[in-house]
Amino acid sequence: MATLNISMPDEMREFVAARVNIGEYQSASDYLRDLIRHDRDEIDQMLMEGLESGKSTPLNMSALREKAQALLKTDQTR
Repeated sequence: MATLNISMPDEMREFVAARVNIGEYQSASDYLRDLIRHDRDEIDQMLMEGLESGKSTPLNMSALREKAQALLKTDQTR
């Protein structure tokens, strides 16, 4: 297993220590590994949702720009 040294503000370190102290995690390393696992799972889920959402279509930048300008005009008249 590799070692990774990180720097963080004292407030974050205290938060991690509190999670360990209440017994939720065995160590700061355990807590960070869990965060990374959850993040990786979330990214995988978003990628799968994107793949399952159907065929993509090319982006029409002119239409997008026109829509944005119309929204700006509407917002400015309020």
